[in-house]
Amino acid sequence: MGKKRIFSGAQPTGILTLGNYLGALRNWVTLQDEYDCIYCIVDLHSLTIRRDPAELRKCRMSLLAQYMACGIDTKHNILFMQSHVSAHAELSWILSCYTYVGELGRMIQFKEKAAKHSDNVNAGLFTYPVLMAADILLYQTDLVPVGDDQKQHLEIARDIAGRFNGIYGNVFRIPEGYIPKTGARIMNLQDPAVKMSKSAENANTYISLLDPPDTIVRKFKRAVTDSEAVVRYDEENKPGISNLMSIYSAVTEKSLEETEREFEGKGYGDFKTAVGEVVAETLRPIQERYQHLMDSKDYLCDVMKKGAEDAGCIAEKTLHKVYRKVGLA
Repeated sequence: MGKKRIFSGAQPTGILTLGNYLGALRNWVTLQDEYDCIYCIVDLHSLTIRRDPAELRKCRMSLLAQYMACGIDTKHNILFMQSHVSAHAELSWILSCYTYVGELGRMIQFKEKAAKHSDNVNAGLFTYPVLMAADILLYQTDLVPVGDDQKQHLEIARDIAGRFNGIYGNVFRIPEGYIPKTGARIMNLQDPAVKMSKSAENANTYISLLDPPDTIVRKFKRAVTDSEAVVRYDEENKPGISNLMSIYSAVTEKSLEETEREFEGKGYGDFKTAVGEVVAETLRPIQERYQHLMDSKDYLCDVMKKGAEDAGCIAEKTLHKVYRKVGLA
């Protein structure tokens, strides 16, 4: 029996954070030997908000290079742009005819984004989960890495697939959610009650993978802690320092207990500086690989082209099967 297939997609915002790396990307690299992995930069999804065309092109290329710099090996995985495989948009339309308005209306993320972008509540924002279902189902995906904010979208993809299969037979594989080996859950540096996010307006709340070393150290020095000045892990009473300890532990692979012992008797200033420096050093080789890739645009274009060809071969088989089932072929 062959490897199980994992599909994961990310929007081209141009920024990956330390949270993305420690919580997911670093673990994705270890999946390459165990699973058949397909990674998609979902640029069609990003059109639900107004994007400057030149900026979007730049962000797509940057995200591709960041994925590769973090260790995603395009010789053993498929990495591609969603818009380069037309089957995504084609299947999305067909699946939308098997999706009920009431189902889409219950999507929590639609309500949240509609409130956030009240001046641009477009149909694409409403039907976003159908395109996401098409992304997943095209590749006969077994497993989809999901966070809490995406569980509802995976459920509707499963419902749509089950409905279609119920009418036409075994067309789509029903995907399962995949919870990777626990990565560090990295929180906002200014508000440790919420996750570190690339969409935050305040750049001091997150560490970008591309932040210069001095910026990284400065952001950690400004991180919220508490007045006790003791490096001790206590999520409930000391969320700020606990978050920094989680980061330090994840990067150095030292236990929280070892971290407590290492900084016993030292103040928060010393600890924050140490966290900043070790993170900067960890990201240095990633940044060097990223810069090398960004200086090799022709190579990145070749990667995109091959990725789209490989993804397209799989996607077209599923799409043709769907066309036959509904009477379009």
